[in-house]
Amino acid sequence: MANYKPEGWLIDTAENRNILKSFQNLSDACMQGKIVEGRAVVCNSEHDLIVDLGCMRGIIPKNEGAIGIAEGKAKDISIISRVNKPVAFKVTGFRKNVAGMIEAELSRRLAQEECCENYISKLRSGDVLEAQATHLEPFGCFVDIGCGISSLIPIDMISISRIAHPSDRFKVGDRLYGVVKDNDGNGKISLSHKELLGNWTQNAERFIPGETVAGIVRSVESYGIFIELAPNLAGLAEVRDDVRVGQRASVYIKSVIPEKMKIKLIIVDCFDADYENPELEYYITEGHLSNWRYSPENCSKIIETQF
Repeated sequence: MANYKPEGWLIDTAENRNILKSFQNLSDACMQGKIVEGRAVVCNSEHDLIVDLGCMRGIIPKNEGAIGIAEGKAKDISIISRVNKPVAFKVTGFRKNVAGMIEAELSRRLAQEECCENYISKLRSGDVLEAQATHLEPFGCFVDIGCGISSLIPIDMISISRIAHPSDRFKVGDRLYGVVKDNDGNGKISLSHKELLGNWTQNAERFIPGETVAGIVRSVESYGIFIELAPNLAGLAEVRDDVRVGQRASVYIKSVIPEKMKIKLIIVDCFDADYENPELEYYITEGHLSNWRYSPENCSKIIETQF
């Protein structure tokens, strides 16, 4: 199962580079049914993908460009958007083009079908997997979970600390982890992410009363201002008129109260700054979850996820 990776993760491996070195190696990969990666360099007017294989060029015909293209269930953008990016495929044969040059016939669809059959169809709710962010929408982050097959992490599943847009947490190309929320059996997988970023106790133990630390303003309410200290942890500060959502903040930690799942803060300063998103710290990166509880054991309010 671990062999089915998001597109781009195989292209620079020693095995993949070796396959692209010669016609003989590509022919062997064809006979063995191996999944290979190369960079798509052109999408022609017929929406066939031209792939740079190093020793020759390859062609992925439009109907072989992705699962569902031939049936009209997938849009052509799933092919067009691969130009200048790695694509996964199987070599299905060779032919001479009009110039008499040998070129490889490729199928991305076959690679995706194998990935679905041997990997994605076997995923169950609670399974932790690797993924890569492919594009961001206001409602969530789309990720590649293997051979270009897409899944969605809804925005409210990204972290406990609520964000205005997935770009507050991810950028396109980020390698990340997700946990399966549901698998409908037809290749449609829904993911969550927040369960992998640590519970309240794990995050709160990083902060000590009396410290002044960095944060991000995530919400301004009539009763207080929520400051994110970590993706799965926010504290509450008193209302101020000069604070806006998205600003960076330096905050003094007044108290940490596990039984109420609260961190009380005092804002020292708030300011505008275009800092990079900090690298995510994962507490879980493999295995299977059946239950995840965010709230501390001695807290009356229970926040948990059942898988």
